[in-house]
Amino acid sequence: MPAALPSGPTPPGRVLAVIAGIYITQSIVGGLTFQGLPTSLRAGGAGYDVIGLVSLLMLPWALKFLWAPAVERFRRPVDGRRHSRKIVLGGQILAILSIALLTTGQTPPSPAMMLTMLAAAALVTATVDIGCDAYAVEQLSPRLRGLGNVMQVGGGYLGALIGGGAFLVLLDHAGWQLAILAMVMAMTLLTLPMAATREGRPAIDRAEAAGHRPSLRRAIARREVRVGLVIVFAVQAGLRLAMGLTGPLLVDRGVSLATIGLVTGAGGMALSLAGTVAAGIALRRIDPARLLAPLVGIQALLLSSIAAVIATDLPAPPVMAVLLALSVIQGASFVALYTAMMGWAASSQAGVDFTLLQCADAGIAAAAGLSGGLIAAALGLDATFALAAGAAAAAALLTPRLLRHGARPETLPA
Repeated sequence: MPAALPSGPTPPGRVLAVIAGIYITQSIVGGLTFQGLPTSLRAGGAGYDVIGLVSLLMLPWALKFLWAPAVERFRRPVDGRRHSRKIVLGGQILAILSIALLTTGQTPPSPAMMLTMLAAAALVTATVDIGCDAYAVEQLSPRLRGLGNVMQVGGGYLGALIGGGAFLVLLDHAGWQLAILAMVMAMTLLTLPMAATREGRPAIDRAEAAGHRPSLRRAIARREVRVGLVIVFAVQAGLRLAMGLTGPLLVDRGVSLATIGLVTGAGGMALSLAGTVAAGIALRRIDPARLLAPLVGIQALLLSSIAAVIATDLPAPPVMAVLLALSVIQGASFVALYTAMMGWAASSQAGVDFTLLQCADAGIAAAAGLSGGLIAAALGLDATFALAAGAAAAAALLTPRLLRHGARPETLPA
C-alpha cells in the first residue's frame, strides 16, 4: 500500500511560508541572471554581444510547459501520493550548488562559466516552479490563493531586489566570492521552510479515475484553460507593451539615471509590493473575476494619461507620478490574474495547467516587449502608449464576457 499522506492539508501559514521562500529564491536567480550578471560582465570588459546571450536564459521559463506533464506525472502518480516536496527540495539543492560553483576557480569566473552555471540554475528553478505552483494550487483553499499570490508576485519583487540590487552592492564592497556566498546563504535559508514541512493531503483533491496521465492535450481540452489563455493574452498585452519603455521615456524627459533608479526602481518596487498586498487582502473577500477587469481598466486610464502627457510635452514630474500609480496597479493586477489562474488550474493536473497559463504570460511578455520597441521606433512613444492603453481598455471590456463563458475561477462557497 502507498505511504499515507498526513491526515489533513498543511496549515495555511506554513504553506504561505514555504511558497514565499521558494518564489523569492527563484527570483534571486532571476535577479542575478538579468541584472547582476550583465552588469558584472560589462564591468569585466565583456562586449554587448556576450551580454546579449543572457536573454537566452529566459527560454526555460517560456518553454517549461513542454516538460511540465512529465514533472506532474512524477509529482502526482495515480496511487494518490504527492511528491511536490521531493521535486522542490531536489531542485533547490541543485540550483544552490549551481550558484555556489561560481565561487570556484578564478573570481570572477569567465563569461562562459557564468552563463553555464546560471543556465543550469534557470533550468532547475523553472522546473521547481512547476512543482511549487501545483503545491500552492492544491494546498491553498480558493479563499487563500490571493495571499498565495502575494507570496509569488511579492516574492518576485523581493528576490529581484536581492539578486540584482543587493548583489551588486555586495560585489562592489565585498568582492565576488562573498557576494555569491551571500546569495547562496539566502537561498539556503529560504529553502528551510519546505525542508521542515511535510506535504499534507490537498485542500482540494479532484483525483480522476486510475490511469489518468497529465498531458498538454488534457490541459487544452479543459475549457477553463482555453479561455484562460485568451484572458492572459488579452489582459497582459497592453501592460507588457509599455513596461519596457518607461525608463527610456524618462531619459527622453531629461531625468538622470540615478533619479530613474530611485523613482521607478526603489519607489516603483515599493509601490508594486503595496499593490500586491492590497490585492491579496481584497481577494480574501472578492472573487478575482470581479477584481481583474476593473484593475485592467485603471491600467488603460493610466497608460492613456502617459500618452497624453507625452503628446503635450509636459515635464517629467507628471510622467513619474503616473508611472508610480501604474506600479501600484501593476502589482495588484498580477496578483488578481495569478489568483484567477490558480482557479482555472484547479484540476487533477494542476502543475501542467498552471504552467501552460504561466508560459503564455512569459510569451506575451517577450512578444509585446519586442513589439513595443519596434512600434516606438516607427511611430513614437506617444503612439505606443496609446496602443497599449487601447489594448488594456479592450481587455477590460472583453474579460467579463470571457469569464462568463467558461473561465470563471473557482471560489469558496458562501
